[in-house]
Amino acid sequence: MKTMIKSVRGALLAVAAMVVAAPAMAAGEGPHIERQQWSFSGPFGQYDKAQLQRGFKVYKEVCASCHGARFLAFRNLAEEGGPGFTEDQVKVIAAEYTVMKGPNDDGEMEEVAAIPSDRWPSPFPNEQAARAANGGAYPPDFSTLAKARAVASGFPGFVFDMFTQYQEHGPDYIYNLLTGYEEAPEGFEVPVGQYYNPKFIAGQTLAMAPPLSDEQVEYTDGTPMTVDQYSHDVAAFMMWVAEPKLEERKSMGFRVMIFLIIFASLLYFTKKSVWRDVEH
Repeated sequence: MKTMIKSVRGALLAVAAMVVAAPAMAAGEGPHIERQQWSFSGPFGQYDKAQLQRGFKVYKEVCASCHGARFLAFRNLAEEGGPGFTEDQVKVIAAEYTVMKGPNDDGEMEEVAAIPSDRWPSPFPNEQAARAANGGAYPPDFSTLAKARAVASGFPGFVFDMFTQYQEHGPDYIYNLLTGYEEAPEGFEVPVGQYYNPKFIAGQTLAMAPPLSDEQVEYTDGTPMTVDQYSHDVAAFMMWVAEPKLEERKSMGFRVMIFLIIFASLLYFTKKSVWRDVEH
């Protein structure tokens, strides 16, 4: 009994500490990130193939000039659960790029046209070259950025996120960052080579200039060609790059939950049957 009382007391103290610390946690979370609507959110969410294709187009024509995606192979673009490109389309896309392969018989590396099994080529040969071309800043790789970059909900938000299975903080942040550029307030001094963006997780200025503008990337499906739409689409594409098996994972999780419910029911009725004639 004493042990139980101590456990309950400890749990209550822990909850109280979290409540007291909530304002401090909220203050240290960084910028306020507005949540967006995503087709892949929730336990039954799925990627929108048309959106992934548009997001890929934005990445290819705008972002890929600075940001690599070293874990993305061209053939992934044709895999189930992804943008839905055909194998022939993937071959055409890959052929637009060159990769270094070798060594050949002479011991030298060769620059050849990429094939579907090749990974997305980096825009820079090494980190030093990337920094030299970007004023000392190193453009992060896009492979896992949508899962690695996020602003915490704080208490009690993260508790609700646990129950609702909300896992889209990364795309939310990417969208907010891309649409968050604005003029610095009066009295705020923006360092040379930096741009004001209050949504930036590491401060209010960053080295990346506003990458998107209206009518910058041509959409052929009638979707509005605006910064807001571009940001939504490329954030969704980055989420797919970071978690290409999301739909498969959710489908498996649903089947597991159904199995556990049936299994628990069988155990309950088996126990009732075995012990029904036993006095308690």
